[in-house]
Amino acid sequence: MGASPSPLTPVSADKRSFPVTGMSCASCAASVETILAKVPGVRSVSVNYANTTAQVDFDGEQISAAELRAAVQAVGYDLLIDTEDPDAAQEDIKEAEYEIIKRRTLWATVFTLPVFVIGMFYMDWPAGRWISLVLAAVVLFVFGRHFYVGAYRQARHGTANMDTLVALSTGIAFLFSVFNTLYPEFWLSRGLQPHVYYEAATIIVVFISLGKLLEERAKSNTSSAIKKLIGLQPKSVRAVVDGQEVELPIGEVQVGQTLIVRPGEKIPVDGQVTAGESYVAESMITGEPVPVRKHEGEAVFAGTVNQRGSFRFAAEKVGGATLLASIIRMVREAQGSKAPVQKLVDKIAGIFVPVVIGIAILTFITWMILGGKDAFSHALLASVAVLVIACPCALGLATPTAIMVGIGKGAENNILIKDAESLELGHKVNAVVLDKTGTITQGKPSVTAEHWEGVADAGAVKGILRAGESLSEHPLARAVVDWLEDQRLIDAEVTNFESLTGRGIRFVHGPTTYFVGNQRLLDEENIRASDDLKSRADTLREQANTVVFMTRNREAIGIVAIADPIKESSASAIRSLHDKNIEVYMLTGDNRQTAAAVARQVGLHDYRAEVLPADKADFVRDLQQRGKVVAMVGDGINDSQALATADVSIAMGHGSDIAMDVAKMTLITSDLAAIPRALELSKLTVRGIRQNLFWAFIYNLIGIPIAAGLLYPINGFLLDPMIAGAAMAFSSVSVVLNSLRLKSINL
Repeated sequence: MGASPSPLTPVSADKRSFPVTGMSCASCAASVETILAKVPGVRSVSVNYANTTAQVDFDGEQISAAELRAAVQAVGYDLLIDTEDPDAAQEDIKEAEYEIIKRRTLWATVFTLPVFVIGMFYMDWPAGRWISLVLAAVVLFVFGRHFYVGAYRQARHGTANMDTLVALSTGIAFLFSVFNTLYPEFWLSRGLQPHVYYEAATIIVVFISLGKLLEERAKSNTSSAIKKLIGLQPKSVRAVVDGQEVELPIGEVQVGQTLIVRPGEKIPVDGQVTAGESYVAESMITGEPVPVRKHEGEAVFAGTVNQRGSFRFAAEKVGGATLLASIIRMVREAQGSKAPVQKLVDKIAGIFVPVVIGIAILTFITWMILGGKDAFSHALLASVAVLVIACPCALGLATPTAIMVGIGKGAENNILIKDAESLELGHKVNAVVLDKTGTITQGKPSVTAEHWEGVADAGAVKGILRAGESLSEHPLARAVVDWLEDQRLIDAEVTNFESLTGRGIRFVHGPTTYFVGNQRLLDEENIRASDDLKSRADTLREQANTVVFMTRNREAIGIVAIADPIKESSASAIRSLHDKNIEVYMLTGDNRQTAAAVARQVGLHDYRAEVLPADKADFVRDLQQRGKVVAMVGDGINDSQALATADVSIAMGHGSDIAMDVAKMTLITSDLAAIPRALELSKLTVRGIRQNLFWAFIYNLIGIPIAAGLLYPINGFLLDPMIAGAAMAFSSVSVVLNSLRLKSINL
């Protein structure tokens, strides 16, 4: 059963996510990941090109963040480690980079236009070659300088990336053209025309810069979920300081400080109402559409919106400790995590550039041998086209962009996804195991009936019961205590309290030992219960009540019936899963009669009652051995073992920290309909990944042979490097745009 609600657990201080700057392609991400992985003290690292972050799990006593940064800077990149708000800093850097790319693209286009006109229409104009030489030099070494700088940095460390391909292709084309401009007689004396390719080199830079511009803008859209969540945080608050109302920046709020919230304002941090009352819209946190009444003693959460009324509350969790901050952190880490298929793609991207350079060299040699009188010209054009058209960006973006959009879409639908693996695996689920209390039911049980036998003073017995149950963390015990709090009872003192997992509790009052628990406890302890008491218990169980026995001196003296209302969405959600041909099971530690009654009401045929935590994990393993891909849904500490065992683990957001820490997905809504939505989201995301990878691989498989001149012997077609540059740019943009289509789909 579930423990008391509490916020999501913060991540370890030694497992951090660092924004990375300076990456221009998937091979860059592979380089950064390789460098960081080699640093002593780093346990694991994952670099995501799509959201430009590095998630590093490292030993803080052995290595510092500054040393990680130094290692990355050595290969021409950078980590943001010292800023107070790394998200804002990264956003500022991305915006500044976007503006730089936009200016470079604009001016490169302006200078390339006359080069293109001269090359296409005035190729025999002697002065045109000199004009083109000057303009091309400006385009390549001013507006395209970053390609050469990046290639040089990579070469220093024995690595290569997209900058290497661009620098080689444009540099070779430019140098060959300069030679033909300065020494045309070298070719004329051999009966050949001294062609120049200034327009090809410059247009390659323009097309790739334009593609990068569109890619950066499209990639920024994939992180909109994070931006929306961050937008829920107000920038300033009204606080009471020395009896005066003052306005403070959100970063200066301290735990224990009294804050004021007025109608229509967002609640700045997590806390507890101390004065006043109002209705608060919590749909962005809980998914529940109806505003919740808040009065003294009620919890409030950052990012929720006050409706009517004004109230004061004491700050309890601020900064990164708030529930909203935990949600943002979980979404960001998930967007930075890698699906299993991405790990294979990264390996391919890491060797992609050297392989392409090898193909370009082989293309050049082949043309020089078989190319006839124009062998050198054709060899140069074909090898340059191969270098330009073969870009790892589309391959590198295929998976992470789809994952980022999918996780962002999940966050918008109250589904928090911890890592990409669960999102990729969710569509394969064909068996769902549901905990009962807090999952199918509301998790807020209340006492519905009581019956006592052979008790002279029921009030005194209830006082003892309250004292014993108050020491238990079980939600059913909480329901009994809440019920008894409203009754005027004499306080009792109990000792030797012991929790009996899955059965109940034992404690001592005076000279007498008491047991409080289920039928299984009575059976195991050989405790006698009268036929009348058993009959009443059976009747109550058939009505979906849980029956708790209280015993004294090895004899049952009374029963308390507790009912946990079934959620309105449970039956329809289970029906939806059945419609998808997914088997649904219910596991509960409750008795068989209550389990059967609940199962009947929600349309379930497969259930197990009176199961212990280890039994739940064993049941999941049994399903897996039968070839099932299992999703486990639970909310309590007793579900954590089964959650860890399942292929896909889903925790209810109001449950225990341990359950949410173990689970790979968390539903921040009590609506079970989010489960089929989560599985549908997985299906759509995986479909997008497959589409992206298909087109990325097909693009390269078709493009590289054509660029190498495969069609030339058949129809005389030789791919112009300009067209190759345009095709390369389009491939990356098309992959990102395909991923973004998921944002418009309703789950």
